Amino acid sequence: MAYDFDLFTIGAGSGGVRASRLAGAAGARVGVAEEFRIGGTCVVRGCVPKKFMVYASEYGQGFKDAAGYGWRADNLRFDWATLRDNIARDITRLSAAYASNMTKSGVQIFEERAEIEGPHSVRLVTSGRVVTAERILVATGGHPSRPLDTPGQRHAITSDDAFSLPALPRRAVVLGGGYIACEFAAIFQGLGVETVQLYRGAQVLRGFDDDIRAHVHAELERSGIAVKCGKNIAAIEQAGGVYRVLLTSGEEIETDLVLLAVGRQPYTEGLGLERAGVKLEKNGAIIVDAFSRTSAPSIYAVGDVTDRINLTPVAIREGQAFAETVYMGKETRFDHTDVATAVFTRPSVGVVGCNEAEARKRHGAIDIYKANFRPMKHVLAGNEQRALIKLIVRQHDDVVVGVHIASPDAAEMIQLAAVAVKAGLTKAQWDSTCAVHPTIAEELVTLKEKVRDPVAGKMEVTHTAG
Repeated sequence: MAYDFDLFTIGAGSGGVRASRLAGAAGARVGVAEEFRIGGTCVVRGCVPKKFMVYASEYGQGFKDAAGYGWRADNLRFDWATLRDNIARDITRLSAAYASNMTKSGVQIFEERAEIEGPHSVRLVTSGRVVTAERILVATGGHPSRPLDTPGQRHAITSDDAFSLPALPRRAVVLGGGYIACEFAAIFQGLGVETVQLYRGAQVLRGFDDDIRAHVHAELERSGIAVKCGKNIAAIEQAGGVYRVLLTSGEEIETDLVLLAVGRQPYTEGLGLERAGVKLEKNGAIIVDAFSRTSAPSIYAVGDVTDRINLTPVAIREGQAFAETVYMGKETRFDHTDVATAVFTRPSVGVVGCNEAEARKRHGAIDIYKANFRPMKHVLAGNEQRALIKLIVRQHDDVVVGVHIASPDAAEMIQLAAVAVKAGLTKAQWDSTCAVHPTIAEELVTLKEKVRDPVAGKMEVTHTAG
């Protein structure tokens, strides 16, 4: 049978774009459909605009810190519209660049929603056109969850809406304890918003190392965020120009904005996957094998829609592995182990490998090394924010199996630490590396004393950088 395309990709986010570009460059006839904007969540309403907002929020503390170094800045003020509009312009530039790069690779772009009609056919919703393809790649990503059974939840926004607010609120309530909730709480507070963070669990950042969770919680509170764990929203009521947030505990909070950050879901609803025999998990995620193949032989899926590791670089590598396997003659599977990640709170968090609980379960006997200190830059500034660095070492062979950092520039450090963890280097090899002084990162290669009671994990080794 003659198909219109060799590959048709649904979704032009990070994974879909990478797969489509490589397939096109390899000579495949590729079509891509995107119903919103080229670039997907990361570029349009995720990583990129969020990081710009993180940068903006850090200047507030930066101006305060500068006084300890002799700088004086009078009549400071923050203009939300300037930040919002500058971000929007750059996102437009990036989206156009993504589209241009795909076009240069021979990819045909359809800026409309696409739904699957069968194993080899896709219907473009706006135009009504049905196109055929030898293979279909689903890369539709995810979308923010909403507690639909919570009365008044329609009054709240999600992270998708946070980048285009007409005005910055004076007060905000953020619901959630994951990385998106913690990041937006830090962003709002840093921009001068009176911020309350609510989380139904006992501690923020579920799934991260317990020491990191406790450290971030403490630093969020130190920065001025009112973090209330064990709390959930029962209802949201609009009262004049403000909102009244009713908690399940009976408490009430008056605020100008409510942001829901209670997780994300794979974006598969209404795509027609059942018509092609594609099997899904209970949460809607597409079930795939190590090569991103679904239960339908002609259909593949990459990125957040598969709910494996929901990170932009992972989606990119999954898309690349798909293209290399199918169109470049190089069977490739992406290795999902030891993938580094970052949380852009204040301080930021960088993590790779096992947390302490996972390490004990997987490896048995482990050694723990920690440093809890105030970074040198904060000393003259009078800034009390502290850093935490933690190494987890497998006892029987001295291999470093986990690195956990909460400090300024943690994301930059963890990228390099991830190389060492991925390579399986030993603690002795880390220690043989000469430190760069004075830096925060030198603690990674100067930690010598083990936590004395690794089972209880009570006795910490604390160092002071600088």
